[in-house]
Amino acid sequence: MPEQTNTIRIGLTQCRVTSELGENLTTAIGLVHEAGQAGADLVLLPENALLLGTNQRMRDAALSVDSPEIGRLCEAAGDAGVAVVLGGFKRRNEDGVHNTALVIDADGRVAGGYDKIHLFDATVAGTSFEASSVESRGERPTLLRIGGVVVGLTMCYDVRFPELYRNLALAGAQVFLVPAAFTAKTGQAHWEVLLRSRAIENGAYVLASATISDSEGGAFPTYGHALAIDPWGRVLADLGDQDRALSVLELDLATVDVVRDSLPVLRGVQPQACAASPGIIDLGPTSIEVK
Repeated sequence: MPEQTNTIRIGLTQCRVTSELGENLTTAIGLVHEAGQAGADLVLLPENALLLGTNQRMRDAALSVDSPEIGRLCEAAGDAGVAVVLGGFKRRNEDGVHNTALVIDADGRVAGGYDKIHLFDATVAGTSFEASSVESRGERPTLLRIGGVVVGLTMCYDVRFPELYRNLALAGAQVFLVPAAFTAKTGQAHWEVLLRSRAIENGAYVLASATISDSEGGAFPTYGHALAIDPWGRVLADLGDQDRALSVLELDLATVDVVRDSLPVLRGVQPQACAASPGIIDLGPTSIEVK
């Protein structure tokens, strides 16, 4: 790949994930090979692509970076000649467990990773998700540079925190990756609008790979609908409810420049004024009778 380019080809993926690590790994490796054959520069696998189950089940199955399973994924990346972002896996190290988006280069070497900052502590449709009880949060944002393109790494629940994306955009990100295992309930209501908002606010491409699942093995149902969105907020690809899918998209980075010149929101950011304590206008008592 040339040192500097104005386009990048990214493989957007979607897969049905179960509680069987070996089966899921085989699916992930197959998608990596297909993306390489389709000419992708980078392929984005979903969050929890290797295992989906209860929080405790996923923590118990956490892998180290030097595990045989990660080694097989690295080998696949090298064989296919494509960079891989494993959108999120439970990574075990001496400090405990993190949810890490692992970056593997096209030679099959681990290049780094992003530890998820915003952990999913919420109650949805009567189910409590207390991710912080089984994993530790990350401490800083992460950028990836590939062929001169600057990519911001994020994950799933991060998408509800626009300040992270603004920070990455101000640091140069032209593309946001949002690998996810979004719940079916929140996905129906919020998934597309949140992703389009992050694209529009920052004049950036957004690629969001996704798992799709039911409640097999104690896993929570996930929404699917992996999406690619352009800097104007237009949906370029939607993988719907497919159990296994790959779409390789060529992103023209000139579009980022055009949108940001037209709507220069990044140049108009006023962090000090926005962070100041708000003024209060007190209208006093009201004469409206509340019945």
